[in-house]
Amino acid sequence: MGIIEKMRLDGKKIFVTGGARGIGKSVATAFCEAGADVAIVDLDLEEAQKTAAELEKNHGIQAIAIKADVTNPEDVNSMITKILSVFGRLDVAFCNAGICMNIPAEDMTYEQWKKVIDINLTGVFLTAQAAGKVMLKQGGGSIINTASMSAHIVNVPQPQCSYNASKAGVIQLTKSLAVEWATRNVRVNSISPGYIGTELTLNSPSLQPLIEQWNQMAPLGRMGRPEELQSICVYLAGDTSSFTTGADFVVDGAFTCI
Repeated sequence: MGIIEKMRLDGKKIFVTGGARGIGKSVATAFCEAGADVAIVDLDLEEAQKTAAELEKNHGIQAIAIKADVTNPEDVNSMITKILSVFGRLDVAFCNAGICMNIPAEDMTYEQWKKVIDINLTGVFLTAQAAGKVMLKQGGGSIINTASMSAHIVNVPQPQCSYNASKAGVIQLTKSLAVEWATRNVRVNSISPGYIGTELTLNSPSLQPLIEQWNQMAPLGRMGRPEELQSICVYLAGDTSSFTTGADFVVDGAFTCI
């Protein structure tokens, strides 16, 4: 069997949080193209249902939509229960849901700080923990967490201390889980995207001045595309990455090199 065949995900069962749009949808699409069945998890159930239906139609796999708040342990447990009731097992978790608030540190309220940390860090912990419990019983699995290049640098000019702190936490959480579960065949890795031009980002009038500055600073002179994150996630989800755990993959067009 050649390397391309070995990278197929046929028969694998995967959930993607924040999967209805943007990076989550793009990576879910790649999983489906590789043969996996997916659960699209999102707070926006209607959009998640549209995405799931689109994936089923285009790729001939099984896709389900689940509404869940990743900061709520009961929602996360219900999500896992539904996935297991439909798929029977869980092989891969893409813990991707996240938000960003651009607020000066001196003006940020406790509630604003807590919301970002709850979704970006606690939400990753809760979903990775729930997935890990299932995978440990099964005898293996792969967890992929979405961190950010913001875990490695301080972004400018926008003030986003809560986002940066939360994403740095995701990387250390990833490493900690990877070490704890290494001998039990549950791998945990993270991806750290740079600025990615999702439809929502590119169509936001308030972000246009920032995008111009980011592109001027970027070595490649542009933002990344969601599909440029697909191959690393398919690799991490599959069996060819069996010796890869506790790693963070920076996909940022060399932005953090400057």
